[in-house]
Amino acid sequence: MIRVLLADDEAMIRAGVRAILGAAEGIEVVAEAGDGREAIELTLAHRPDVCLLDIRMPRLDGLRAAVELSRVAPDTAVAMLTTFSEDEYIASALGSGAAGFLLKSGNPRELIAGVQAVAEGGAYLSPSIARRVISHLGAAQLGRQTTARARVEELTAREREVLSLVGAGLSNAEIARRLHVVEGTVKAYVSQVLARLGFKNRVQAAILAYEAGLVGAEAE
Repeated sequence: MIRVLLADDEAMIRAGVRAILGAAEGIEVVAEAGDGREAIELTLAHRPDVCLLDIRMPRLDGLRAAVELSRVAPDTAVAMLTTFSEDEYIASALGSGAAGFLLKSGNPRELIAGVQAVAEGGAYLSPSIARRVISHLGAAQLGRQTTARARVEELTAREREVLSLVGAGLSNAEIARRLHVVEGTVKAYVSQVLARLGFKNRVQAAILAYEAGLVGAEAE
């Protein structure tokens, strides 16, 4: 069972997200918070597998809450709830420790898939968010497509393969099954890829994989 903490200052949003997740098999919302500070307190109390954070909240916004959670509750995966008007916040959040970016108005299936992916150690961006990040923030965050491809070329063939699967949102366990290796080997490759690229988290790596054109055939 994936245990989720939901943090959003709008009760209607919380009710909608709770209903979607509650209808999904294997997911349980164990607590709700109305601001970032409360989200941290409840995370420490309940130790959920996933914390869903609204980006803009009172007392402590989702970005600062995500940074704090990565320090005090590293075993809890963090995913951000965003809207189309928050591109600049998404750029900042890339370094916050968040493993997923989910659109509030997106398809409910994306919300469920995102929670499942980050709970299993993967990274997830709603497809529409990924396109917007690459289109509007790619040059500032990761360089142009040619630069991204040049960076990827510095990796070994196996590292590029792992990067492409990270970009497709697969967890370490799923990558291990795809490549017919043990999960520990995948963890080592992911850590190696992040270190070589100078990234802090899988989301940054996933965006580079999109930018470099790696996500496609490997994700089929």
